[in-house]
Amino acid sequence: MYQFPYADVLENSSKLARERERQLFERCLELFKAADREGPNSTEAIEALAFCRRIWAAFLEDLASPDNALPNELRAEIISIGLWVVRETENIRLGKSTNFKALIDVTTALSEGLK
Repeated sequence: MYQFPYADVLENSSKLARERERQLFERCLELFKAADREGPNSTEAIEALAFCRRIWAAFLEDLASPDNALPNELRAEIISIGLWVVRETENIRLGKSTNFKALIDVTTALSEGLK
């Protein structure tokens, strides 16, 4: 039977979690780019906005949990970004904005930061 040091298991688990998060941001990015090409009233935009809101709802819930192990300052910064993304997606959904470019830039930065 194999036994691994607990620290190795935690490190691998953390790496896998970061990779899954990066993949979610990559999917958001693909959807935002398609929405930007097709326009804010397109099916692609609806799909992108809905997917992004679901992802950020889960992230924000996790970040707000007292069990989240990230440092408080980093958690607060990511929460601020998430709230901005949620507001921006809602503005696009309501027709108050058509700016997918900012969402693409932020999502790209987040994805790159998880590499």
